[in-house]
Amino acid sequence: MVAAMISNTLGIGVQGIQDGLRGMEVAARQIARGGVDGPQGTATGSGGILEPIIDLKLYERSVEASAQVVKTADETLGTLLDIMA
Repeated sequence: MVAAMISNTLGIGVQGIQDGLRGMEVAARQIARGGVDGPQGTATGSGGILEPIIDLKLYERSVEASAQVVKTADETLGTLLDIMA
């Protein structure tokens, strides 16, 4: 039961990392295009390039937080295995 909960937590953490990396990739592409989105050259909202830069930082923090979840779940699982050994 506890191992299943830890496994679920690991899965959530990994999913958070993957989602954050995808978001970072999109934001980085928008920054590389100079805040221009699409072939018509339309601006990405009223913020221009500022919005994707902010998004990139937010996704970075999301990845860091998810990585901490994975690390904590891993340490917890290791502790449980040590106790059971």
